[in-house]
Amino acid sequence: MRVNAIQDLEPKLLWEIFQKICSIPRPSKHEEKILEYLKKFATDRNLKFKQDTVGNLVILREGTAGGENAPCIVIQAHVDMVCEKNSNKVHDFFTDPITMIRDGDWITADGTTLGSDNGIGVAAGLAIIAQSNDVPLPPIELLLTVDEETGLTGAFGLQSDLLTGRILLNLDSEDWEEFYVGCAGGGGNDISLKVETINPQPESKSYEIRLTGLKGGHSGVDIHEGRANAIKLLARLLRKLSDNGIKTISIEGGDMHNAIPREAFAKVSSAEKNMSQINKLISESSEIFKSEYGSMENMLEIELREVYSSEKILTKNSENNILALLNLIPDGVIKMSNEVSGLVETSNNIASIKYQNDGEFQIHCSTRSSIMASLENTRRNIREMCQLLGASCEHDEAYPGWTPNLDSKILEHAKIVYK
Repeated sequence: MRVNAIQDLEPKLLWEIFQKICSIPRPSKHEEKILEYLKKFATDRNLKFKQDTVGNLVILREGTAGGENAPCIVIQAHVDMVCEKNSNKVHDFFTDPITMIRDGDWITADGTTLGSDNGIGVAAGLAIIAQSNDVPLPPIELLLTVDEETGLTGAFGLQSDLLTGRILLNLDSEDWEEFYVGCAGGGGNDISLKVETINPQPESKSYEIRLTGLKGGHSGVDIHEGRANAIKLLARLLRKLSDNGIKTISIEGGDMHNAIPREAFAKVSSAEKNMSQINKLISESSEIFKSEYGSMENMLEIELREVYSSEKILTKNSENNILALLNLIPDGVIKMSNEVSGLVETSNNIASIKYQNDGEFQIHCSTRSSIMASLENTRRNIREMCQLLGASCEHDEAYPGWTPNLDSKILEHAKIVYK
């Protein structure tokens, strides 16, 4: 018998709202269903709401019980979620609810992302504006933005006349007992490499290599932990196989632009007589990776299976170019801050690679930095590296960093209230 994941959890209202949010599909750029729920939430409580042309929604709650004349507070969260699942999980993020699981002190999901980023922030905001009029509260504008995960579309397109409040608390946070007072800026890099292919040798067979079981994580929040990137590890393995005559057919891995890839897959071609050599090289690489990452990646697995494939193999030059590109693009922390202890200043994440049947690899990596000059310098270095290997690299518009103000009056007040 399945037990209700939120049974006995407090605050009860917050968890009930979060459970409802988890039942509503809300991929980035497809937030229609969650927005309808939010509008009904407001209407059922006689709260007014406004929506701009981008889709951002603001629910208005007047001050109560002595807070009527207090400054208006904007509480902000985003309604979309990162939609990622394990390869063996059957789940349609456009139609299926998230299955919540109680795991000790944690609420998690069954084979998918939970969407607590930022569903729990939305739930917290709704729980606040749903309080009775007997609760002393200032005027509140609950700002619910769209399409945060794939480019901050809602934030970029926010209309200035949608809000009146000048104090904003953003609920897209990570850890208890920590306030975010700044963040890195970021920008994407879309890389395309056209490749040439030839027919494999007649006696060759096709095999799939599956590198799975990594922790993954958020490329901003978790990048400092040194988690393994499945695409980078697979590229290292393929380089070793290539040096021993094993031919690459295709490489796939990653999905979301802001997630550290936890799975990657490749197809290779080789004569059956080389099976023992391939297994030996895979085993050696697996041991090397496990020794490098230790308990951080103790679920790492590399599998080899024979598959049918009519695809052609990459020419040696094309194989060299794609493997060199994947191995040379920086991944992880590039520089720590000299001013703030423990703060990642600049980083890069190889987020995804896809292979098109027309002979083109498409790679996306995201660069972050709290210093815009460093952000753009890193992106320029990536572009020049691509050009040397025959690839093109397009940059999207970077969003700016948020410089910390440790003397902020709102920060000081928030710390006092929290304690």
